[in-house]
Amino acid sequence: MEEPTRLVEEATTNDMDGQNNEEERDPESNSLCQPLLKRNRTLSSSPFALVGAKVSHIESLDYEINENDLFKHDWRRRSRVQVLQYVFLKWTLAFLVGFLTGVTATLINLAIENIAGYKLRAVVNYIDDRRYLMGFAYFAGANFVLTLIAALLCVCFAPTAAGPGIPEIKAYLNGVDTPNMFGATTLFVKIIGSIAAVSASLDLGKEGPLVHIGACYASLLGQGGPDNYRLKWRWLRYFNNDRDRRDLITSGSSSGVCAAFRSPVGGVLFALEEVATWWRSALLWRTFFSTAVVVVILRAFIEYCKSGNCGLFGRGGLIMFDVSGVSVTYHAVDIIPIAVIGIIGGLLGSLYNYVLHKVLRLYNLINEKGKLHKLLLALSVSLFTSICMYGLPFLAKCKPCDPSLQGSCPATGGTGNFKQFNCPNGYYNDLATLLLTTNDDAVRNIFSVNTPSEFHVSSLIIYFALYCILGLVTFGIAVPSGLFLPIILMGSAYGRLLAIAMGPYTKIDPGLYAVLGAASLMAGSMRMTVSLCVIFLELTNNLLLLPITMLVLLISKSVGDCFNLSIYEIILELKGLPFLDANPEPWMRNITVGELADVKPPVVTLRGIEKVGRIVEVLKNTTHNGFPVVDEGVVPPVRLPVGATELHGLVLRTHLLLVLKKKLFLHERRRTEEWEVREKFSWIELAERWGKIEDVAVTKDEMEMYVDLHPLTNTTPYTVVESMSVAKAMVLFRQVGLRHMLIVPKYQAAGVSPVVGILTRQDLRAHNILSVFPHLVKSKSGKKH
Repeated sequence: MEEPTRLVEEATTNDMDGQNNEEERDPESNSLCQPLLKRNRTLSSSPFALVGAKVSHIESLDYEINENDLFKHDWRRRSRVQVLQYVFLKWTLAFLVGFLTGVTATLINLAIENIAGYKLRAVVNYIDDRRYLMGFAYFAGANFVLTLIAALLCVCFAPTAAGPGIPEIKAYLNGVDTPNMFGATTLFVKIIGSIAAVSASLDLGKEGPLVHIGACYASLLGQGGPDNYRLKWRWLRYFNNDRDRRDLITSGSSSGVCAAFRSPVGGVLFALEEVATWWRSALLWRTFFSTAVVVVILRAFIEYCKSGNCGLFGRGGLIMFDVSGVSVTYHAVDIIPIAVIGIIGGLLGSLYNYVLHKVLRLYNLINEKGKLHKLLLALSVSLFTSICMYGLPFLAKCKPCDPSLQGSCPATGGTGNFKQFNCPNGYYNDLATLLLTTNDDAVRNIFSVNTPSEFHVSSLIIYFALYCILGLVTFGIAVPSGLFLPIILMGSAYGRLLAIAMGPYTKIDPGLYAVLGAASLMAGSMRMTVSLCVIFLELTNNLLLLPITMLVLLISKSVGDCFNLSIYEIILELKGLPFLDANPEPWMRNITVGELADVKPPVVTLRGIEKVGRIVEVLKNTTHNGFPVVDEGVVPPVRLPVGATELHGLVLRTHLLLVLKKKLFLHERRRTEEWEVREKFSWIELAERWGKIEDVAVTKDEMEMYVDLHPLTNTTPYTVVESMSVAKAMVLFRQVGLRHMLIVPKYQAAGVSPVVGILTRQDLRAHNILSVFPHLVKSKSGKKH
């Protein structure tokens, strides 16, 4: 993994300018015991990342089950009926996530098809009347207004709604808390903004925003609504924790993909392959149930709209490109052109990622200058898009209609493969057929089968070059946007070009070449294989495409991996989100967690019965989230030294704040009774986060009192021995979904502390380790196993 970009560092500096040095200090070096001689090497990390429009403080999520006394008591006293109610509510929320996502996706499709459709009909009418300037003014003006609406909403109300949202969801499910990503305002802006942006003919899709919309619904349902208007229903509060919220957001992201591509199994596999870090069989069932609900909702609305009650919407179905009735035949000799498609897709995908990385760095520098610059950038892209889409069809030659083909030529309605544009009767403009249409119709047109000579080579070259440029300059502006559609259209264009070039050597239909080209470019850029394969099979409704689709995807991904990361990983790097990859670097096996602990500040520990003043001091002078609880002078089992030191567990900052807020203080140093703790706390309260230490008022007399931390301490924290390699520790940390990992000594003896150190997510990131141990760069192979 490469070092975080200088852009994030510059943004951090600008954003924190004017704040005090206390706030800018690295939390990992913020210990109570500052040595007189500072270490030359300290494992430090930045807790800041670009989220939305500004640099935000990033924290990890507590996915680990906190097995303290209150949690154990609650599970012991739960009746069978209560457990069944809890499980039933999980399935109910999964149903609601799928239902709301399906309804919203249908409304978004309905709005886009009607807004864009009536806009394009008006433009075509102006062109039919030879009023070309008026047609351009109407086309550019409508796109300008729609882009302005989308950009204003994102810039002024919800900056986190800009972009696809998939990288942030991926980071959240990896254990990174991305602020303000799943709020009600973000959801509203995402819905309205995606409708306006896609209707404005910008080169972006609604697929990425739909994934974010599904995740927002899941998060809001899990926490009982928006922050200011949460439902206080008793059973709903059981879901107000990071672990259950993670499962719901996983179902929401799957539902979003299903709603975008009408692919229920593909949605489940997308969540499994691309966004989810944690997976289990129960989550698989609920996720599949959510996508099944989405499909039922989509089918119901499509059946209703076929009667003509939805305006221009309703011509499509669950299958966007139905080739079930087409004879798909290929032979051994066709393996060569199929392999060529995969290789070119991998090369183009990695090149696209590289250039987009540079463009996003430039856009971030522009966006840093303020809201006005963001608006001007979005509006400039809209104007450039309108000029290209309206002007370029005039460069295409009119083609005569083929009388043997079915369908009207040229098309007289809002859909069809043959747009007349400026051509005489009996002729059509193939470039206008692809550009002056809605996104769904563009996909159908370029994927159409049995149309080998429908598009001219020059038109396909212009279309491919245009969408490459528009795809690069459009993604990154302050509007909700998705990457799927631009990549699909780019890939399908070069797929048809290859079909024309290889026509004498293969009998595969050019429409199938377009499908394979889109799949290869998506695999080359996004590096997905299994989920993409199923999505394309569900889109085409033809299992005969399975072998060649699998081959293309595998080749494209393999070629792309030779050059750079996937597009979503590049965005995560740009934003500075501390995402932990599934595969550790090879050189991580050459260093132990004990060596990492040596270059960190001393671990801050608390005693089982601690003074209130000590707790307040620790909370004020550190930003750590967890503290080991150590008891000294414990009477041990037989055959152990008398007066042993015990590692009782780990207590969280939020639980310490709750103790101070509830004032469970003792006048003398003693253990509390179980009933005393249950009288003050419930384990549901322990799942919530409780403000800051500055919000808690503690008197001088209370500072001398005591707190028994034993009932609130997680007695089963994950620990690793100090001789374990960093690679092995990182795999455990990521797969279990940890926030803290305690390091215990290899040798136990009297007077030896039972805890050597504590590792967090930032400590296991490759570039942080390399900054402290530069000699590891020599053994760095750059390849991941």
